[in-house]
Amino acid sequence: VYKRQAPRPTGPPPVDLADNRPGQALRAKIDDISPSFWHRLLARLLGRRTEADSWRAGLVGERKAGDELDRLTARGWHVVHSIPLPRDVDIDHLLIGPGGVYSVNTKRHPGARIWVGDHAARVRGQSYPYPVKSRREAARAAAALTRACGFPVDVRPVLLFVDAANVTVVPTLSDVTVVRHHREVAAFKRLDGVLTAPAAARVHAAARDPRTWERA
Repeated sequence: VYKRQAPRPTGPPPVDLADNRPGQALRAKIDDISPSFWHRLLARLLGRRTEADSWRAGLVGERKAGDELDRLTARGWHVVHSIPLPRDVDIDHLLIGPGGVYSVNTKRHPGARIWVGDHAARVRGQSYPYPVKSRREAARAAAALTRACGFPVDVRPVLLFVDAANVTVVPTLSDVTVVRHHREVAAFKRLDGVLTAPAAARVHAAARDPRTWERA
């Protein structure tokens, strides 16, 4: 049984997360770990990828996905990008609108053929716990938004692939929505009947307030 929570403190937030750009948290990480020019040159000569190179590939994915998600704002949806959580984690994108609330986890594997199971995805022979992490992110978001809004907020996990050649999803994966290509996010505009406009606005107000996520 849900117990109504006390409302969060009122007043303007110290920072408005709605101003965040797609991939903003990832950009900060890249700046922190980027090697010197000479280290980058040596890695390139040796044909090695640095950790920053992997993050840059992810940054491209988050920006492409973010651009497509932002188009949904013309259809009554709200989007908050790059929401920081405790323990150096962030939610890539949070989509809020008439069709509900979705935590969008973006993954970029250019040209890859990807298989997605109930608990892991396989990409070029490697296994990644993408579905598990997507569920965990959505659960954290739901708990934080429920506390902040004072009413239950259900958050659905979304796993969004960017630039993949092909994505196969097992039919048993029913609790994580898999978007096979970033241009397919337009399908969300057809979803309706979950949140009223005032409820969506309330969730959006909570989502853009960094105080909402302090205990997430």
